[in-house]
Amino acid sequence: MTERPTPAEPGDGALSGVVVVLLVDFHPHHQSWGWRRLMRGGGVWREQTGATFAKVMGSGHDGGFTLRPSATHQGLVAMVPNQGQAQALLESDLAQDYRQRARQWWAGIMAIQSARGSWDGHAWQPSAAPSYAAPLTRQAMPMAVLTRASIRPAKAMAFWRHAPAAQEDLQASDGCLLAMGLGEAPLVRQCTFSLWRDAQAMTDYAQDGAHQRAAAAAYKNDFFSESLFVRLNLLSQRGVWRGPIAAHA
Repeated sequence: MTERPTPAEPGDGALSGVVVVLLVDFHPHHQSWGWRRLMRGGGVWREQTGATFAKVMGSGHDGGFTLRPSATHQGLVAMVPNQGQAQALLESDLAQDYRQRARQWWAGIMAIQSARGSWDGHAWQPSAAPSYAAPLTRQAMPMAVLTRASIRPAKAMAFWRHAPAAQEDLQASDGCLLAMGLGEAPLVRQCTFSLWRDAQAMTDYAQDGAHQRAAAAAYKNDFFSESLFVRLNLLSQRGVWRGPIAAHA
């Protein structure tokens, strides 16, 4: 997705806090349970955990960024006021229900380093200093990127023509520790989450090859009615996703 998101309109309510991402690949015999939770959406997370923002999303085949849907992969993106509430969210009954039904799962707590654009009309702002000051004192920390876009329906097919090559480059990238394609709605409301060894690895991918060409095409052809690009500092992580990921807590 493009790194040139649509700017938020003046006066949009801005969101800030600590971001929680939960990725799940359900056991096949729990996929119907997962589908029911997907249909319920993020409202239950906001009601029961105090999240100021929550989206439950499906994914492409095998967790990728493809038109073919996955029957078992899902992701949660949520925002809470502080790191303590983020920990409480991941220890909640809601989160435990997901983990107990998963054959693999990963969860991360992250501070917003920078953000451009908006999601549902709300801009995102950097997290308050107490949430991210400590990780910034270390060198070569893992970082994450969240991108989200509402694709103009008339331009959806043009957008998706660029997706396979960008996905292949992402999977082959040496510095990418984890990546998953997510979506609120088929074809037109898409999101990606990726975790990187460090900022340089992410920049190398974003500014070269198929991803750079896809970003340029999206900007030139005005593919998106709304978009968001967020860089996040990893504060803690738990779980396993397609093999071990370097521990960080």
